[in-house]
Amino acid sequence: MTESDPARQSMDVDIACVGFGPATAGFLAALALQILNEDGTPALESPTAPGLPLQVVCYERADDIGFGVSGAVTRARGIDRKWLDPSRVPMSAAVRAERVVYLLDPTGASRRSPALMLADQTMRTLGLVRDSAYELPYIPPFLEKHGGVVLSLGQFLSNVGTELMASGSVQIWPGSPVAEALLGHAEAGADPTRATSPEGTLAAASVVGIRLADQGVARDGRPDEGYQPGMDVHALLTVVGDGPVGAVGRQLDRELGMPRGHHAREWALGMKMVVELPAGSALEPGTVIHTLGFPEPEIFGFLYVLPENLATVGIFVPSWFRSPMRTVYRYLQHFMLHPYLWRYLEGGRLRSWGAKSLQESGRRGEPFLAGNGFARIGEGSGSTNVLTGSGVDEAWTTGTLLGEAVIELLRAREPFTRENLERAYVARRRASWVEAEAHIAEKARDGFHKGLIPGLIGMALAGFTSGRLHMDGEPRLMPDLDEYYAGRIPAGEMQSIIDDCRRRSVPCHDTLMDRCGWPAIPFDGQLLVSHQDALLMGGKVQAPGGFADHVRIVFPDFCARCASKLCIEMCSGQAITPGSSAVPEFDREKCVHCGACLWNCTAPLEDDPAGGNIAFTAGAGGLHSNEN
Repeated sequence: MTESDPARQSMDVDIACVGFGPATAGFLAALALQILNEDGTPALESPTAPGLPLQVVCYERADDIGFGVSGAVTRARGIDRKWLDPSRVPMSAAVRAERVVYLLDPTGASRRSPALMLADQTMRTLGLVRDSAYELPYIPPFLEKHGGVVLSLGQFLSNVGTELMASGSVQIWPGSPVAEALLGHAEAGADPTRATSPEGTLAAASVVGIRLADQGVARDGRPDEGYQPGMDVHALLTVVGDGPVGAVGRQLDRELGMPRGHHAREWALGMKMVVELPAGSALEPGTVIHTLGFPEPEIFGFLYVLPENLATVGIFVPSWFRSPMRTVYRYLQHFMLHPYLWRYLEGGRLRSWGAKSLQESGRRGEPFLAGNGFARIGEGSGSTNVLTGSGVDEAWTTGTLLGEAVIELLRAREPFTRENLERAYVARRRASWVEAEAHIAEKARDGFHKGLIPGLIGMALAGFTSGRLHMDGEPRLMPDLDEYYAGRIPAGEMQSIIDDCRRRSVPCHDTLMDRCGWPAIPFDGQLLVSHQDALLMGGKVQAPGGFADHVRIVFPDFCARCASKLCIEMCSGQAITPGSSAVPEFDREKCVHCGACLWNCTAPLEDDPAGGNIAFTAGAGGLHSNEN
C-alpha cells in the first residue's frame, strides 16, 4: 500500500466493491433489497455511520455499467428469473435448440495432426459431412444448455445495474478505475512481508479499503495539469470482483500468493461480433451452435441467435494453442466464412464487436477467497466451469452466496474477519452446486495440452465419470518460429517477412498466414471488414485523458530480444504495434482492456515468471458498446 498522502481525499463506507460484472451484480442484487424496510428505515444499519442504512459503493473501470462485457449462453440456475425477463432485458431469449458441430477444414491451410486428417477423410468417405461440417448426433449432458438463456451480458448488466441504483440502496460509479487495495495488518505489529507462507501472509494481512486511480496525470503517471490524487475509500469489507486481469485481484495474488497446488496458467481470448442477420434468416431466436475443429483444431467457436434477427458469433483462442504468431481477429473471419456458418451469415452486417480474456484454470485458479476485510467473487475467484464452458451463472452465484453471508454477519453484528468470512461465505460456497461442479471440471481440460483428440477424450472422461477420471497433460513451452513453421516457410524467407512487417509497423500474422495458404478475406464493407474498421464500426473505443497508460513495458531490453513479440500478434484492438525500435509501442486509443497482452507475454521476469514483462494496471475507458 502506498503511504498516506495528506492531499489525498478519503471517505469511509461499509462495503466497497471493485468491478461491476455478473458476480458483483449478483452480490448487490442479494444485498440491496435487504438494506431498507418498506418505510425507508434501515433494515441493515451502517456500522460506519450508525442510524443510516448500510453504505455500499461499487466502482467500475468502464465508462458505463454495460460496457466491456460479452454475449453469453447460461443455464441460469443461480440467477433469479425476474432479472432475465425478456420483456425487461433486450437481446435475450430462452434456449430452444442446440447443436455441437465439428468443422472440417475447407481451405487446406489448417494445421491438423495425422490422426485428425485421417478422421476427416473417414467422415468424408462415409458421407457424414455436409458443408464441410459434421453435426454430432448427441450432445453430452455436461455441455447442454437446455432450459437456459442466450443474452447480451451488456444489456443484462445495464438492466440489473439501473434497477439496483433506482432502489436507492447502493451506489455504482462507472468510469472509476481502482488502482489498488489498501493493505493493513490484522494485529498491531504484524508484518505480512515476514510471513513464511501464503497462508501465513493471509493470516497477518488485511484489506482496509481501496484507492482510486490518480487523475490529472501524464501518460507515464507523473502529475500534470489538474492533478488530483485518487481517493482512498476505507471500507469494513472490500468485495473484489474485477475479473481475471483486474488490478486489485492480481495485486492480492502477488501479495498473498495462491493456495497450495493452485495456479492460473490456462487462459483463452474470446472475440465475438454481434451480427444483424440477413433478412429472412432461417435461424430461430434461442438457437445455440457450438463448434470445434476450425479454423485451427484448438479453437472453439459459437453462434447464439438473439431476438430481432441478431446473432452473437465468436471464437476462443486458448493458451494451449502453440502458435508463436497467433491472431484472433483474422481467425474469427475465417471462422465466419466456413461454409456451415456462412450460409447463415452471408449478407449480414456488423453491429458490434468485442474481446475479453478468460481465466480457464477453473477451480485450480481459485485464489484465497476471503481474508480480513476482503472477499473474492466471480471469474477472478476461479468460478468458471472449464468443462461446461460456463461462467456467467457461476459468477453471479458466487456473488449471491457472499451477499447472503454478509447479511448473516451484519445481523449478528460480527466483523468481517477472515474466520467469520470463511464460516459464512466460503463454507456456503463449498456446499454449493458451483463447488460440486467445479470439482468435476477441475482437470477436464488437461488433455488439450497434448492435442485436440486427447483433450476431447479428457473432457468426456471427466464429464461422464463426475471427474473421477481425466486425461493428464501439462503446459508446454511455446515453440520458436523456426520450429513452428518448419516445412512451411524456409527460415530465411520467414525472417525476411518478419523484418519487412516490423519495418512497416504492422503485425506479422497476416503475411505469414497468407504464405501458409490461408485465403484472403473477401472484404465486403458490411460484415467482413478490416480489423481497423471493426474498431470504428463495432463500438467506439475511448481512452479519456488525465489517466496514466494502463499498459507499459517493464524492461524494454527484454522486448528487444523477443523474436515472436506475441503481444503484438495477439492484441485484440491493434493497440500494441511494432515501434520504431525493437520495443513495441502502445496506443491506448485502441485498447479494449481485454488483457491478452498480459498473459501472452513470452518474456517472463525472474522475480515474476508468471507475470511476464507487461504491466497491466488500472485504467478507464475501453470499448463503448452495451450490445456485447
